Amino acid sequence: MLDALSTGSLSGDTPALIRGRRTVPRDDLAALRDRYATALHARGLGPGDTLGLAIRPGPRAVAMVLAAYRLGVRVALLDPTAGPDVLTARLSLARPALIVADAAAQAVAGWAAPLARRAGLALPDFTRLGPTVTVGRRLPGNAPALGPAAGPVPRAYDGDGDAVIIFTSGTTSSPRAVVHTRAGLDTGLRSVAELVRPAAGVPVLGGTFFVMVPSLAAGAPVATPDRRPRALARQITTLRPQAVYLTPPQLRTALDGAVPFHGRVYSGSAPVSAHLLDRVRAAGADEAWGVYALTEVFPAAAVESREKHAWTGDGDLVGDLLPGVRGRIGDDGQLLLAGAGVCDRYLGADPHEWVATGDIATLTGRRAVLGGRSKDMILRKAENIYPGLYEPSLHVPGVSLAVLVGVPAGDGDEHVVAIVETTPGASRVAVEAALRGPLDRMGSARPDRVLFATVPLAGRSRKPDRHAAASLASGIPHQRVRS
Repeated sequence: MLDALSTGSLSGDTPALIRGRRTVPRDDLAALRDRYATALHARGLGPGDTLGLAIRPGPRAVAMVLAAYRLGVRVALLDPTAGPDVLTARLSLARPALIVADAAAQAVAGWAAPLARRAGLALPDFTRLGPTVTVGRRLPGNAPALGPAAGPVPRAYDGDGDAVIIFTSGTTSSPRAVVHTRAGLDTGLRSVAELVRPAAGVPVLGGTFFVMVPSLAAGAPVATPDRRPRALARQITTLRPQAVYLTPPQLRTALDGAVPFHGRVYSGSAPVSAHLLDRVRAAGADEAWGVYALTEVFPAAAVESREKHAWTGDGDLVGDLLPGVRGRIGDDGQLLLAGAGVCDRYLGADPHEWVATGDIATLTGRRAVLGGRSKDMILRKAENIYPGLYEPSLHVPGVSLAVLVGVPAGDGDEHVVAIVETTPGASRVAVEAALRGPLDRMGSARPDRVLFATVPLAGRSRKPDRHAAASLASGIPHQRVRS
């Protein structure tokens, strides 16, 4: 799929990318890709080299990734939310031969750093970490421009090898990154294509690389979802997309803003409750899918809202493992995954076959049910409580998000606290009444307290920040559900 997109399948005057009222034709995107490939080749980049990428989503980012892929160059994705110290450590591990940054990324690292920090963004001074060039508009003080070069397009690399480095976690002393090979990346992208089923000529709304590539390969134009509910509503009403991909926090914001949906809607990167998917279908979607995916395995499993709604067992049903994905349960109860689309290794480590997901789970045939993160286990009265077993049942009508956290109770014991965030306009009395049944069925895992508050989020995918949630629970007066 990437082989075709990086060489010749982007052709014609039909739209490739949709940006507001403007479109980028496939021919224009292909021309930009070829000029970037020529420019990178002229700087000596080739198979085995690493390109650090700090470019906002859009035509330049897509063209640069395709250009690097054509040359056999692996791409290290740089996240501005990680902080300059962590990013510096990550770049020291990845050792890019060249860093490509747009003016916005360099502003975050330079003159706009004080403003950016207020928004949770911070980048190191790239020019101190290695050769750096600017793509797009260049402002005073930016690194030299990488002009899309003219001339013969370099010959396409034919072979396997590393395709992308994605940093996941770790500290300044021990950064951690996932490495996907070209073959593994292709397998993962084909799995996405089979799940999303993009048809030529009909828009897809999704801003991630793993949505864009299968859509472009199928001939479907791609638009990046607007974060503002009113603008997102206009996009959906105008474009009538065949498929939409939003993270759960983006979905909740859209639904709270009365955004209408259409076609098939997919959500992942964080837990997706049955109630959230039901709300999506009630807002007009024909299908609403929860996708279980990790940085190491994308996607691993998927479930449609109707099947998830019908699930009455404990835990979070994430569906059947997708074709090509193998699973087993480790001795510690953790779900292990393998397959052609699984990452090759962690950067600096040896290749592996099985990936430990960190999720406690059960497997019945190929059906996976998650019981929570192993590291999130709460210990109360010598009993191990896994939040993921019980949190799905707390997502009753009127609840936007609910988490269970442990709060130190002395002597190594913990209190269990449920933090419940309600949807705008929801009746507190009605939510409390709806929660009584699920709380009663939790048995020995029933929380000691239930707090009604906004659940803290963190990271690129805006997952619940359990550490911050535990701190929040420790500082809020007790609020009990009436029974």
